[in-house]
Amino acid sequence: MSEFKIGQAAELLGVSPDTVRRWADAGELPTRRTEAGQRLIDGAALAVYVAEHAPPADAAAIVGQSARNRFAGLVTRVVRDKIVAQVEIQAGPYRIVSLMTREAADELGLEPGVIAVAAVKSTNVVVEVPE
Repeated sequence: MSEFKIGQAAELLGVSPDTVRRWADAGELPTRRTEAGQRLIDGAALAVYVAEHAPPADAAAIVGQSARNRFAGLVTRVVRDKIVAQVEIQAGPYRIVSLMTREAADELGLEPGVIAVAAVKSTNVVVEVPE
């Protein structure tokens, strides 16, 4: 199970740590406290929140960028069958869907709440997990 510190969640969501704390205080984002008092956010809960609260994509922002785009984000959904896996990543305002072998998804440990990077080139999406 993945868990994120307030600052890590803020970076993934593109907001300040204070904003994440306010969402947690308001009950919008569930947290738990460690014995030392640090707040942690469950990765799966963060994935649900990110998917439900993603800002709309700005279509004009993509124009003029390289064909090799890398989108760091949070895995929000993984659907597996015997051979194929469908992986959804919320990277800021962008929802990225990748089809890959089930074996690849299993080897990468892709589950809701895991940080992943989608490398997009042409019609292929390559999903990586940062070291």
